[in-house]
Amino acid sequence: MQVPLYQAKAEFFRMLGHPVRIRVLELLQHGPLPVRELLKDIEVEPSNLSQQLAVLRRSGIVISIRDGSTVSYALAGGDVADLLKAARRILTELLVGQRELLEELRHADGAAVPHQAGDDEGGTTEHEVRSVHGEAGAPAP
Repeated sequence: MQVPLYQAKAEFFRMLGHPVRIRVLELLQHGPLPVRELLKDIEVEPSNLSQQLAVLRRSGIVISIRDGSTVSYALAGGDVADLLKAARRILTELLVGQRELLEELRHADGAAVPHQAGDDEGGTTEHEVRSVHGEAGAPAP
């Protein structure tokens, strides 16, 4: 019996549903990286990273490359990088939409919705936008 496409998609997105796996995929967008570099950049226990890499490898989304005693990982194809870029665009739109809604609420209630500390104009802060866009404010690759 064949699995329905919607179920296969749900399983795919469930497989992506771990912050360490997403971070690994983001880092691998720029090319293959040895495990030691991934550990340095992600700052998790080696056993946790190993477990998450195994999930990604079994799914076929990443491949491992051995060079002597060094094991590196790479994206199996460019579509994953495109998916991460699409997710970044969607999150950006959601954050902008939330900020606009908050501003409408503030104006409709005569600023009854309090401003957050460190939030000059309310809504999404510059830091939050940078988190979505990368350091310079432009979408990260």
